[in-house]
Amino acid sequence: MTTTRTPSVQKPWLDSYPAFADWDMPIVSEPAHAAFDRSVAAYPDRICMEFLGRTWTYRETGTMVRAAAKGLQERGIKKGDRVALMLPNTPYYIVLFHAVLLVGGVVVNINPLYAQRELDDLVKDSRPHMLVTMDLEAMYPKARETVERNSVEKLLLCSMTDVLPWRKAVLFNIFRRKTLARVEEDDGQVLFEDLIDNDGVFSSVNIEPDKDLAVLQYTGGTTGIPKAAMLTHANVSANAIQVGAWYDNSKIGEEKFLAALPFFHVFAMTVAMMTGLRYGAQIIMLPRFDLKTCLRAIAHKKPTFFPAVPTIFTAINTFPKIKEYDLSSIKVCISGGAPLPMEVKKEFERISGCVVVEGYGLSETSPVATTNPTVGVNKAGSVGIPMPGTTVEIRSVEEPEKLMPLGERGEVCIRGPQVMKGYWENPDETAKAMEDGAFRTGDVGYMDEDGYVFLVDRLKDIIIAGGYKIYPRMVEEAIYEHPSVAEVTVIGVEDKYRGQAPKAFIRLKEDESLSEAELTAFLKDKLSAIERPDSYEFRDELPKTLIGKLSKKELKAEEEDQENGQTEENAA
Repeated sequence: MTTTRTPSVQKPWLDSYPAFADWDMPIVSEPAHAAFDRSVAAYPDRICMEFLGRTWTYRETGTMVRAAAKGLQERGIKKGDRVALMLPNTPYYIVLFHAVLLVGGVVVNINPLYAQRELDDLVKDSRPHMLVTMDLEAMYPKARETVERNSVEKLLLCSMTDVLPWRKAVLFNIFRRKTLARVEEDDGQVLFEDLIDNDGVFSSVNIEPDKDLAVLQYTGGTTGIPKAAMLTHANVSANAIQVGAWYDNSKIGEEKFLAALPFFHVFAMTVAMMTGLRYGAQIIMLPRFDLKTCLRAIAHKKPTFFPAVPTIFTAINTFPKIKEYDLSSIKVCISGGAPLPMEVKKEFERISGCVVVEGYGLSETSPVATTNPTVGVNKAGSVGIPMPGTTVEIRSVEEPEKLMPLGERGEVCIRGPQVMKGYWENPDETAKAMEDGAFRTGDVGYMDEDGYVFLVDRLKDIIIAGGYKIYPRMVEEAIYEHPSVAEVTVIGVEDKYRGQAPKAFIRLKEDESLSEAELTAFLKDKLSAIERPDSYEFRDELPKTLIGKLSKKELKAEEEDQENGQTEENAA
């Protein structure tokens, strides 16, 4: 695949590349399922999937994928049809993801914990021919109502007990029976066991990797219906190749990837699943993140790769009994989804002995665009250097056509084989998102003389106080330096004099105490007077997204509600 590049853009990152990696490496344009097919052929007896104690080899997994592909075709799924996967991390996700791609279908990733309205919005927008879910009370009723409301042709139902080891399946039926949904039967509903009840001989489909869609990945919009990034087969396969090329000590066919993050999120889909299967690795799946379950999995199942978000590392670092768990099997952790505080990184590396590298990406970039090297310079506060074949440009916020010099702030823009085709059925938003062929991220940052990218903040999160720009991330980093602070989120709130002012929401570490006055004094030599928060709010918990990222959206809504309430009281 040929990547469009701008010759005038400097590439200082080339001198920072680790010796084992090559920015100019060839990135083959291929169907997204091709790497998995090769691993099935190369490592048939290697364990591919592990789920709560039950395992499947690559041969067994490949057999299920082919049978599922034929079952999908028998039920009318053809090239270009969308299939919505409303699934937690289970063997069903891996099998059906690849089966859909084999028959030329398009995977629509849907969070199974979405509310009914959110599900309806996404299904109306993507118009899937089939929706897939589990027979769990938390999912099935919503899925069935969504199918009926939106005239989806088929509902594919997967059984929780069918993928558990037999002892756990028996205990599940006895002690957790209430978590299973009462399943209704009708002609529009298909059971997974019936879907794969065939010889696996499906009709092959011609895939054009650069043109054909593999995934519709909805972005985490803050208002309205999120946009769906159209990721082609070439986008998804390219990003797995890029990530896979970033580690020099990986042993093909021997690694174990811990999938604690949900596959319906693009970070886990690419880094945990697609890259792991390309490696011929064992994918250890957790249906959801639970701290003790995760620690037991690391201690007993010995994963070597652990992709995670900063809140997971924070939870592990602050767990009182962390010394009881052996984390030494982990070689590399890639942190994404949110800024990684340096203190969190250092403490996890001390506890585990592994290397933690911070990366950066978006749904629109499949997602990884930059990552710190696993060997060599790992700059504090940086999200690293561009991945192979990827060009990062810093463009003026006011004049997007203007490239900014090294060291100066602007909007981060990305070119590369992993950049999306556009937004699903939304040409206007696609046009806004692209500048001369580069994807505009909406993030403010700069690149230093060594090619390392530093993010300052999201354009939409910047606080304008008396005409002065305050970057919440910089304020958060300063607050994180206090040893009593576990988590912090900073937002802009209304200020009658300055327009906006920063407010910090803080969760302290267990058994720690901290007053506003003490924190203000601590920040005096770290932030200017205008950057220091006008107010603090200490909470037992901070709102997070469903993958564990700290979320500002709920806090902003609370503040707006309070302000509106005060305005109404004053008017009365």
